[in-house]
Amino acid sequence: MSLDDLKNRLPDYAKDLKLNLSSLARETDLDDQKKWGTFLATAYATGQRDVVDAITAHTDAILSEEAKKAAKAAAAIMGMNTVYYRFAHLVSNKEYRTMPAKLRMNVMGAPGVDKADFELWSMAVSAINGCGMCMDSHEAELRKHGVTALQVQAAVRIGAVVNAVSRVLQAEG
Repeated sequence: MSLDDLKNRLPDYAKDLKLNLSSLARETDLDDQKKWGTFLATAYATGQRDVVDAITAHTDAILSEEAKKAAKAAAAIMGMNTVYYRFAHLVSNKEYRTMPAKLRMNVMGAPGVDKADFELWSMAVSAINGCGMCMDSHEAELRKHGVTALQVQAAVRIGAVVNAVSRVLQAEG
């Protein structure tokens, strides 16, 4: 399945999603690895098979094997971290914020790609999963690495559209 096939599967009421997929595919604030790694990480974060397949097919010629593995790892690790840290942030008992997570997160230290790229992909997945604590942490790291607010916004826009496309296709089944 291609990105065009994916867009064609969207119903008429989701026309804005089709348009946004097209414009984000042409996004220029991010280099190709940042952009397509974000697409891939957020597709895996949503878990919608058709979206994963279409984006994987598109990124096969763009991303290295290391970048594809790192994008998937960002989705995997953030799938865990966003639940844990959202809990620690939202629960009334503040004691949980001071407790060590005791969760393995080795990939964060050695993702196999540029740290800024991995952090950007983690940011987009954190936005999908709604973890404010994670988003604050990734945004601070990204700024330390020279990633601009426009680049962060572009990655989160990609995540928002990939998430919406996944939800529509899942609902339409």
